[in-house]
Amino acid sequence: MARFAVAAMIAVLLAACTTPPSVVTQPTTARPAQPVVASINNGSIFQPNSSRLLFEERVARNIGDLLNITIEENLSAVNTSNSSSNKAGSLDYSTAGNIPLLPWSIEQYFSREASAAVKLAGTNKFEGKGATNSTNTFKGTIAVTVVDLLANGNLIVGGEKQVAVNNQINTLRFTGVINPLDIKAGNTISSNKVADARIEQLGVGSMADANTIGWLQRFFLSVMPF
Repeated sequence: MARFAVAAMIAVLLAACTTPPSVVTQPTTARPAQPVVASINNGSIFQPNSSRLLFEERVARNIGDLLNITIEENLSAVNTSNSSSNKAGSLDYSTAGNIPLLPWSIEQYFSREASAAVKLAGTNKFEGKGATNSTNTFKGTIAVTVVDLLANGNLIVGGEKQVAVNNQINTLRFTGVINPLDIKAGNTISSNKVADARIEQLGVGSMADANTIGWLQRFFLSVMPF
């Protein structure tokens, strides 16, 4: 029983290792702060707690406000490298009769009657080629919440969207920092304007399991030396 428990624990740990860590580390939502009610109400139409300019575009500016992110990510990278090297060397030494530069123990291996010759040659050649091509395209929309306000006026936003269809759950998470001046009409902003953007899409279900390598196979791949 103890061996079975240890084996089950190892299997659970190996299965947990197959899940990659999340790139989204910040909160994806925040509740707005409770407004402070003025103790004295003069009865006028203007109220400082909820005032808006007459011709002002209503965009996100406070914690808890909503904002629409248009995801427009197109990433492409191409890397090609070629390298080659060639090195050759040779040595030719010949003499007749005695070889004065060599001691007798080595000279006896050469013919004393005919001319003796020593020839050495070496060649070293290397050629290498490599190429990398990567293209990523991600388009969509997601509504996010203003999570925090920075001292310079920038907004930290975060949002999460989950869609479940036929026991298949797709989760989209987004966090980043935006400049309120980049918010366009309609309270939208492109993901290209978001700093420190973290975009994550995860799937849970039979389709995700079919595209994931098994924990036992992953284990053998990690320990095999070839």
